[in-house]
Amino acid sequence: MDFLKVSSKSSPASVAGAIAGMVKDGVPVNIQCVGAGAVNQAIKAVAIARGFLIPTGVDVSCAPTFSDIEIGGESRTAIRIAVYVHKLVPQASQMLGQDGARTV
Repeated sequence: MDFLKVSSKSSPASVAGAIAGMVKDGVPVNIQCVGAGAVNQAIKAVAIARGFLIPTGVDVSCAPTFSDIEIGGESRTAIRIAVYVHKLVPQASQMLGQDGARTV
């Protein structure tokens, strides 16, 4: 499984663009971060990506997990964030006018 690797120096807007592009292309999105600063940037990126995607009828949510990884021969704990895609469907109440007639 491939991961978007986010560091504390990553630009949240750039990571958000990568997330949105992967979602639009139907590619599974998984993020890996090591350290509080990296997790902060990753979560900001998911929030920004939601703003990019919601107007297109798609929303995303995420779920974090811990993972033990090795960096430079040293064992570290990473946070891996799985991004889940949700298609938005207009609710019936949004499609009906006050008199109950369908609006187009």
